[in-house]
Amino acid sequence: MRSPGRAIAATVLCFEALVVFFAGLVAKDLSRLSSSQAIAFSGALAVALVLAAGLLGRPGGRVVGSVIQLAVIAAGVWVPVMLFLGPLFALLWVVALRVGARLDRPAAG
Repeated sequence: MRSPGRAIAATVLCFEALVVFFAGLVAKDLSRLSSSQAIAFSGALAVALVLAAGLLGRPGGRVVGSVIQLAVIAAGVWVPVMLFLGPLFALLWVVALRVGARLDRPAAG
C-alpha cells in the first residue's frame, strides 16, 4: 500500500517543479541570465524536484526534498518572485511532511 504522506509530499514537489520551470521562462526575460541559462537552470531544478518526489520512498528522500527547497529559495537571486514562492513552497513542504506523518501513523498501526 502506498503511503498517503509520501503521496502528499510528492504532489507538493511535482507542483513546485512546474512553478520552478515556468519561473525560468519568466527569468529569461526579466533577469541578466541568457535564455539558455535560465531554461537550463530552471529545467535542472524542476527535474531535481521530480526526482526528489521519486526518492521519497527511500531513506534520505525527505532530506533531499528539503535541501532542494533551499535551492528554490536561492533561485530568488535570479527571479525575485522566487523569494516569495520559494518560502511559500518550503512552507507547503513542511506542512505536507507533518500532515503526511500524521496520516501515516494510523495506517501503520
